[in-house]
Amino acid sequence: MFAVTAVAVLVVMFLALLRALLGPTVYDRVLALNMFGTNTVLLIALVAFLTDRKDILDLSLLYALINFVGVLAILKFFEYGDLSRRVDLGEE
Repeated sequence: MFAVTAVAVLVVMFLALLRALLGPTVYDRVLALNMFGTNTVLLIALVAFLTDRKDILDLSLLYALINFVGVLAILKFFEYGDLSRRVDLGEE
């Protein structure tokens, strides 16, 4: 059963990569890369469960945080063209 789940996750990862390569807009590509990262976290957690190594779950959480920050950085770069630009969120 877990092998079928792993194969299904790998198929979805392949489809996400295909969407990242063929996406019509930048935002479709970023969303596909985010989906690929999320499925990678799921695959790492699945491997940790199958091999009974719970210490790999820490790597899964770390990869999820890196994926989240990376997507935010990419979106900021495409919105403003610069990562060092300060964005004001409003008046206080």
